[in-house]
Amino acid sequence: MASSKDLKVFTRQEVAKHNKPDDLWIIVDSKVYNITRFKDLHPGGASVFAEEDIAGQDATEAFYGLHRHEVLLRPQYTRLQIGYIEGEESVIYSREPGMLSDVPYAEPTWLSAGYYSPYFKESHRRLQAAMREFVDKVITPDALLHEEDGKRPSAHVITAMAELNIHAMRIGPGKHLKGLTLMGGVVSPEEFDYFHELVCIQEISRCGQRGYGDGLQSGAVIGLPPVMNFGSPELKSKIIPEVLSGKKFICLAISEAFSGSDVTGLQTRATKSSDGKYWIINGTKKWITNGTFADYFTVGCKTDTGFTVVLVERSEGVETKPIKTSYSSSAGTAYVTFENVKVPIENTLGPEGGGIFVILSNFNHERWVMCASSARGQRLIVEECLKWINQRKAFGKPLSSLAVVRSKIAAMISRTESIQNWLENLTMQMCNMSYKEQAQKLAGPIGLLKMYTTRCAQETATDAVQIFGGRGITKTGMGQYIEHYHRTIPFDAVLGGAEDVLGDLGVRQAIRQMPKYARL
Repeated sequence: MASSKDLKVFTRQEVAKHNKPDDLWIIVDSKVYNITRFKDLHPGGASVFAEEDIAGQDATEAFYGLHRHEVLLRPQYTRLQIGYIEGEESVIYSREPGMLSDVPYAEPTWLSAGYYSPYFKESHRRLQAAMREFVDKVITPDALLHEEDGKRPSAHVITAMAELNIHAMRIGPGKHLKGLTLMGGVVSPEEFDYFHELVCIQEISRCGQRGYGDGLQSGAVIGLPPVMNFGSPELKSKIIPEVLSGKKFICLAISEAFSGSDVTGLQTRATKSSDGKYWIINGTKKWITNGTFADYFTVGCKTDTGFTVVLVERSEGVETKPIKTSYSSSAGTAYVTFENVKVPIENTLGPEGGGIFVILSNFNHERWVMCASSARGQRLIVEECLKWINQRKAFGKPLSSLAVVRSKIAAMISRTESIQNWLENLTMQMCNMSYKEQAQKLAGPIGLLKMYTTRCAQETATDAVQIFGGRGITKTGMGQYIEHYHRTIPFDAVLGGAEDVLGDLGVRQAIRQMPKYARL
């Protein structure tokens, strides 16, 4: 855009005179643009500017029916502005980094003006504000870049997160936070709880780039807790600082081509060396998030005493190959091969043969994280849809005037709000239960929440595509977030346990708790 001193003031009558192909101006949100030279470069062709209600006229409605607002902010288009309309001010503006959205239901209730929550304190609000600004300024630009090119998250982002101890906060409350300065001091390690972690998860997920989001140290979120909770003191003192500093990467390697949700059916095998000092591991793992660039692998193995979890360092015999999936390769999804990999017995996590408890207790947190992220992702889609139906016209009137469209939006909002409220309820239980109690009591409820969350997400994705039409299946432009969400949402329904398996888990746990006296 020209500098403010170069911008001139025009009346609408003056602009209307410039309506010829060799002298063509338009108005968008009170700003005047000279598009004479640009018209032939317009991706949609020059003919769109020939319409009587466009050339020399206010094209705001037509523009926002075809383009996202950020188009006007690109340097090649801002320079086309030559002035503004006398006595008028722009009413459409971009949300500044760190700002909350004013769109209804775009934010959870506790962040909405005039609403209250029994769960969130001032420290949660300070953390949210700091995380929002960091995500907007540091993470989102990198996410948009690498979701497209498939490269892993940039080193400078990982380092910046480590400096603020975001990696540590994403693991949840615990001893690993002791002595750390969290997000510049907005919350102390002693007061950090699962609601603070919930804030971190949901703010990061706002970047809206599913593959990149998984590439952003999600391997640590699910692969490091078994080390923290079941590793030897020597192992913890080495691995935890390396991973939380962003210098090394870890992943959880459980799923195989032979077995996914059925953990007991895994075939990767660990046998002891003749001197009993090492595990010799052979087998394969599939769909391992962050596996392509991981330095450590938290591996589920069959042993002579049952199921055992072992921490494997990338070394001779460990090979990883990228797997192409329907979301970005920036997630580092890998096929992992272990061929006679020699691992010290001291790398055993938990008791030998006791790996089921290690993994199942870890599943609760993993699934809770996925529910938190999915809940925020659905809210982003609600916001996109509300904006679209307000600005898009069909059959001569806004989409928002159509009852069938409003019905879809109502269902989206209801699903999103119900998920968030159930999530906050379970988060409160986590804040008041020990790790062991969580493993015993919350596996079923969290399993049911994840099943409900991902089914709701798929319904919302389908409805959003219907609302956006062709734009909802186009990777760029107005519906880019809708297309991305609809294409990648099945990941949430599969990763961490398939919907039907988790629903069955919840019901079976409920049946075991049925009192013997209960009768109709």
